[in-house]
Amino acid sequence: MCSLCDAVAVGGGAASTPHFAAAPARRRAAPNKPKAARAPAAPEGVGAVGRKTLIKGGTILSMDPRVGAFAAGDVLIDGSKIAEVAATIDAPDAAVIDASGHIVMPGFIDAHSHQFETALRSFLADGILIDDGRPESAHNYYGSILQKLSMGYRPQDVYINELFAGIAQIDAGVTAVMDISQIHHSPEHSDAAIEGLRAAGRRAVFGYFEGWGEKAKYPHDARRIRERHFSSSDQALSMFMGGEIYLPGYEEAWKVGRELDLPIALHVVGTFGMQPTFDELAKAHKFGPDCFFIHMSEVGWKAAADAGAHVTLAVPIEMHMRHGTPPIQKALDLGMSLSLSTDVECTMTADMFTQMRGVMTLQRMLANELALQGKDYPKLMSVVDALELATMGGARGLKIDGKTGSLTPGKDADIILLDATALNVTPLNHAAGAVVTLMERSNVSTVLCAGQIKKWRGAIVGYDIPKLRSELEASRDFVFAAAGIERDLFRA
Repeated sequence: MCSLCDAVAVGGGAASTPHFAAAPARRRAAPNKPKAARAPAAPEGVGAVGRKTLIKGGTILSMDPRVGAFAAGDVLIDGSKIAEVAATIDAPDAAVIDASGHIVMPGFIDAHSHQFETALRSFLADGILIDDGRPESAHNYYGSILQKLSMGYRPQDVYINELFAGIAQIDAGVTAVMDISQIHHSPEHSDAAIEGLRAAGRRAVFGYFEGWGEKAKYPHDARRIRERHFSSSDQALSMFMGGEIYLPGYEEAWKVGRELDLPIALHVVGTFGMQPTFDELAKAHKFGPDCFFIHMSEVGWKAAADAGAHVTLAVPIEMHMRHGTPPIQKALDLGMSLSLSTDVECTMTADMFTQMRGVMTLQRMLANELALQGKDYPKLMSVVDALELATMGGARGLKIDGKTGSLTPGKDADIILLDATALNVTPLNHAAGAVVTLMERSNVSTVLCAGQIKKWRGAIVGYDIPKLRSELEASRDFVFAAAGIERDLFRA
């Protein structure tokens, strides 16, 4: 057991009982009411080899047209795998999870998240990418996050940030992620990132990107990392190679990645002046289906589409931080493989409900504006389209669509149950519509990762959250102090 893993503890602190002021004496005493029934305990042994679990009576959104959808249906799990999806399944020996009143669907997939920034949440809430000379941009992403705060991370900071981010996203129904953390300042930092991803207990793609300082071994440490941590394809973690073309020496990173048969991931943002380099790579036919382009603002679309590259968009962040108008329609018009991603929690929340609403409302706003002007306009994005981007879109982009992204027999049981009886959703009139337009984190009732229950009836399972929160706060304090940046809760 890695010493870093000691942060994980089974069990969790009970919430403190709230205290309410007594009602004024002049009011009539309310009659005694029965206490709300406690949620039933989770079935034992769920996810274990040889153990079958039946998720029964839920509204099924399989996200697989061959499987279909069911107003009321069942999902049978055998160990860690989905065995069957049908209107009714007879499995008398299975443990039963009652899904009545819930939407049952595959977990969300976040195709690009900088999880090392968990301790920096909301610090850059008003920030843009680079300093534009205005006073309000003194704190910006490149200057404050990458060039200052990221430099002070120790391996233990990397670990707790990765772990806490993973648990928080499980809480929001995200069962798979690609982590892109530019803190690979030493092999120990890289190992800590991987251990943090593993300890969260969900599927993850480790994006190996740059670090800084004399101990940094990027990109050549990729060989050691691949051999030590990713020699098997039969595990929850896999690996991408970072290849940022705005950094000197990116050619070597691409070379190492392709020698190791790793997909190449990179941010493509016009703000950083990448157009000439991108065009040169396109002319040299360096792009391929192993390329994973993040943001893709203002550069070589046809070359990327012709090569079969994947594009992931973080629409709220792109609008907020001056990446350029999110190129949703461009990607759709070219028929490109497309996904959604949360990007950076220093600026915005890392849940997929926000992403789905963001991509759908912006695409429709731009299309509706054309319609109002009497011009030809594209098909309006539907809630089903948005849900597809947040599930199978991410799975395809991360090369894990054979393992997750839909409720397909044979795939891992990465499944979420969403409460459709909640005040913000009931009555249920359109399943995908409820998920995309009405729901948020509080509706995520139960989460299974490879058949293992990670959240049950609204509560995270298996972690001492108060202890981990304390460690994350200590990490935050160290990182800010190391960067010489004062935290100001009321900064204008």
